[in-house]
Amino acid sequence: MRAEPAPSVSPDTASAADPRPAVSRRDFLKAGTTVGAGLTIAFYLPPAMVRRLARSPDPATLAPNGWVHIGADGVVTVTVDKSEMGQGVTTAYPMLVAEELEVDPATVRLADTPENPAAWVRRMGTGGSSSVRSSYDLLRKAGATGRLMLIAAAAGEWGVAPDACHADAGYVVHSASGRRLAYGALVAKAATLPVPSDPPLKRPEEFRVLGRRVPRRDTPLKVNGSARFGIDTRVPGMLYASIERAPAFGGTVRRVDDARARAMPGVRRVSVVDWSADESRAARAGAGVAVVADHYWQALTARRALTVDWAPGAGAPLETETLRERFAGLAQQPGVRARAVGDAAGALASAARTIEAVYEVPYLAHAPMEPMNCTAHVRPDGCDVWVSTQGQTAAQQVAAQVAGLRPEQVRVHTTYLGGGFGRRSETDFVAEAVRLSRETGAPVQVIWTREDDIRHDFYRPTTYNRFRAGLDANGVLSAWSHHIVGASISLSKHRELENGIDGSLVEGAANLPYAIPNILVEQTAVDLAIPCGYWRSVGSSHNAYVTECFFDEVAHAAAKDPYELRRGLLRDQPRHLGVLDEAAERAGWGKPLAAGRSRGIAVAEAFGSYVAEVAEISLTDDGKCRVHRVVCVVDCGPTVNPDTIEAQMQGGIVYGLSAALYGDITIDGGRVRQGNFNDYPVLRMNEMPHVEVFIRPSREKQGGIGEPGVPPIAPAVCNAILSATGSPVRRLPIVRSGKSGIAMK
Repeated sequence: MRAEPAPSVSPDTASAADPRPAVSRRDFLKAGTTVGAGLTIAFYLPPAMVRRLARSPDPATLAPNGWVHIGADGVVTVTVDKSEMGQGVTTAYPMLVAEELEVDPATVRLADTPENPAAWVRRMGTGGSSSVRSSYDLLRKAGATGRLMLIAAAAGEWGVAPDACHADAGYVVHSASGRRLAYGALVAKAATLPVPSDPPLKRPEEFRVLGRRVPRRDTPLKVNGSARFGIDTRVPGMLYASIERAPAFGGTVRRVDDARARAMPGVRRVSVVDWSADESRAARAGAGVAVVADHYWQALTARRALTVDWAPGAGAPLETETLRERFAGLAQQPGVRARAVGDAAGALASAARTIEAVYEVPYLAHAPMEPMNCTAHVRPDGCDVWVSTQGQTAAQQVAAQVAGLRPEQVRVHTTYLGGGFGRRSETDFVAEAVRLSRETGAPVQVIWTREDDIRHDFYRPTTYNRFRAGLDANGVLSAWSHHIVGASISLSKHRELENGIDGSLVEGAANLPYAIPNILVEQTAVDLAIPCGYWRSVGSSHNAYVTECFFDEVAHAAAKDPYELRRGLLRDQPRHLGVLDEAAERAGWGKPLAAGRSRGIAVAEAFGSYVAEVAEISLTDDGKCRVHRVVCVVDCGPTVNPDTIEAQMQGGIVYGLSAALYGDITIDGGRVRQGNFNDYPVLRMNEMPHVEVFIRPSREKQGGIGEPGVPPIAPAVCNAILSATGSPVRRLPIVRSGKSGIAMK
């Protein structure tokens, strides 16, 4: 099938909050091409849409992004341009194609993730809960296009009208006679036909695949051990590297004594690397000493034999407590307005009663189970990178910069990811492997220890939140003021703020859904030497906690039920209200609980999905919190695989609950104190609550699912503690409050 010219660029009318910008079906289709005896349906993204999806300032680097291939044997193959990191994309994409193409999703094969991101239209990356929603329409249209072309080919063979035929389970069937032709027998002719410009899609009531539970494709591979993660990479002649990094942010090497290390078996090279001048736009500042050896244990053992005299860097003066004092001072000064409705200052001045509180959240590490690692092989004419990454395009660009090559000379081999959570969208570990391979002339695998991973992360920012709320004479919430002072991800990455606002710092706060007549949300973004990055659910992870907890404080001050107060103020937010009502009903809100138990509720929108959670907790005599049950209701719009949605909500709750109970990265002399799961704990199996997930049927705009389960869990638990004790938890983690004792009322 011959390629049609790409359509002209359409206006960029997409909503910044929606990863599925407006695009006509005609614009969607670029071409289908023959590959051997098969039929390939490619799809096109207008440059304006690409910029929305990729957030890339350089659309000239973008090319075709994906295709569906039907072979002469009838086998359907789908290329997935996303990383599988537990979100189920390798199951969802075949389902989307299978639904419209009328094949069994279990028979759809997966092509390897493309190795050359420079040749793809959209920037290859996985994050923002966008894997499915960014391709939901595109893949369905590709499947529908293939179905229509195959039907047209069969109709031509039989001399009947196409509408006298239908597709079924990999065949085209003549509806009247029952004659059947397999797809494989039709692809050659179908490839010569015109591409339909407006392929009709199924109505939801016609779905046979979407919305059904389909077994995850990656689960058997992970159970039997055949799934290959980045750390499993083995390349002939590969060496291993372990890097001693500056303990304080931005530190450099004064002197290194490496005599013992060099004399150890298997050691090939010991070198000082100054990452502060690295070509990688994401490489952290500072320096390190790299040990390259024949085996990993040799490299790590020799690394431990190094004696390094470190010069302090820009981060050396930083301390957790002094940062708190600095933030508290900034909170007393005016910030940049992120949202202003009515006259909050005036309403507070005239309020019959005001409620004030300060809420704080700490820095958090990502702590994926698979530490950072990367294998690279640099040659004069090219470079191969094997990596568990969330950002293939970024990895390719950084590898090319460090290796002194063009991006198209770098092949990125994507493996399974042993947890991402935003950490693997960074490229510092890629830059390390590429540089050491270039220096040694051999393939090199860099493996981080758990301590490296926690002490040299791109952290979820710490914030200090000053709240004031006003109640009128009738106890009605009339004013809401929220000043966020926090470390800025954008400033940490040397990006300019848009109108003085770091959007990730105010998401979940500036879009407060409650119908309060006077609202003021201010932000003070602080630039520190501590690297910050995107942590699962980003700004909503901390702003849902602070806003929903302060909301409960206001409800208690007004002597109103927190659920009922939310209901009244969400009258214009049907999707918020829908999940809130169902969660309360399913959790038995208002019904008696067992002795010593209490409930808390919270609702949040994140990445286009709406989630309400009710937590049921108890407190021990020494104030420690045990979460027994969590009821979760989610509205994510049209669903693909309910099994994956449930798993992602459960995973988000575990991740968010770990952070709420224990997560705390503290800084001492510019150094991270924590280093492993003994002092940066995650939820243990015996601590896991019973989680019930309910998916609301919805035909509203589709949202993401990987991150929205995180934001409501911390406030739901803390609101349950407030209900039990009358004392709010204003500073996370909860264990900090537990150590000082939470008195039962």
